[in-house]
Amino acid sequence: MKKIVFMIAAVLTLTACTGNSFHIDGTIEGASDTTLVLEQSSNGEWFIVDSVKVNKKGKFSVSAPAPEVPNIYQLRLGDQTICFPIDSLDHLTIKAKLPNFATDYTISGSEHAELVMKIDKEAMQFAGGKGTPAERQAWKDKLARQIAADPSGIVAYYTINKYIDGQPLFDPMNDSDLRFIGAVANAFNSFRPNDPRTDYLVNVLLEGQRRRRATTAASDTVYADVASLIDIKLQDYHGKEYSLAKVAAENRIVLLDFTAYMADISPQLNKLLNDIYQSYHAKGLAIYQISLDQDNVAWRQAAQNLPWITVFDPGSINSQNVGTYNVTGIPTTFIIKNSEIVERVEDPTRLKAAVAKYL
Repeated sequence: MKKIVFMIAAVLTLTACTGNSFHIDGTIEGASDTTLVLEQSSNGEWFIVDSVKVNKKGKFSVSAPAPEVPNIYQLRLGDQTICFPIDSLDHLTIKAKLPNFATDYTISGSEHAELVMKIDKEAMQFAGGKGTPAERQAWKDKLARQIAADPSGIVAYYTINKYIDGQPLFDPMNDSDLRFIGAVANAFNSFRPNDPRTDYLVNVLLEGQRRRRATTAASDTVYADVASLIDIKLQDYHGKEYSLAKVAAENRIVLLDFTAYMADISPQLNKLLNDIYQSYHAKGLAIYQISLDQDNVAWRQAAQNLPWITVFDPGSINSQNVGTYNVTGIPTTFIIKNSEIVERVEDPTRLKAAVAKYL
């Protein structure tokens, strides 16, 4: 089996100076008096944090300073590694067996670490060219939905930087993959501006967008800040269809907002939108909010309590509307005036000031 590689570029590691630590313990079946090395990712490389001897019973325990922001670590035994995220004071338990340390293992103690383990084990099924293209695409679609649900999370970051057989799982040179890289970059830029990964993610996105604009001239995709409106017709939770073009014709200003109610940022975003709506609705502002959730349960629960138009896109992040409007991250909001898109806003903290300019 070919080695599955996870690479991180341009990441400056920060560790807490409070003396708090995270802990990892466990058992390596078949190991005795063997050295395990704990490594942390930084700047596309791995550097050693600590090492520990596995005792004669195969047990080990190691601690290290807790990171200030969630980061990726790995345990290395020879040329085999197990990757996992650490968030502050995590306490993980790892059980593995020799000779297949990197594949025959379990992690417990952290939901994110367990999810990364699941992703890595699923990736092993496609290493070495195994699996059909359809199976691989179905798996990528599932990972994309996970990214959309929590784009500012460490697992989303790990996923878009995953390599299999030396090739990126989400390739910034591929327009479809770049959307999901963009979702993570925009979420980090909005909600983790001080995270050392943010600049790297934004640079990857901008470089990909520069390449795309240089090579693609699709006439039906909204790239510019000012563009003609392309209509969207979707249903609200009562089953009533709303036309974006009609809403735009009937109101001075419309906010077209792409979101996901299952995302961690949703409550904060809707609170911000409510402030804007209450401030400017009487002056002719309307909101046309599109849910890109995988299913409509969370959307239905939230939509019943929201005063603006909220509709559900069953195509989720793979819908034609996402592609047409070049939505690369959640949230993405467009300001529409006189049936034209006059501004694209990906930083929610800028939204209220941006709306005020047009009223």
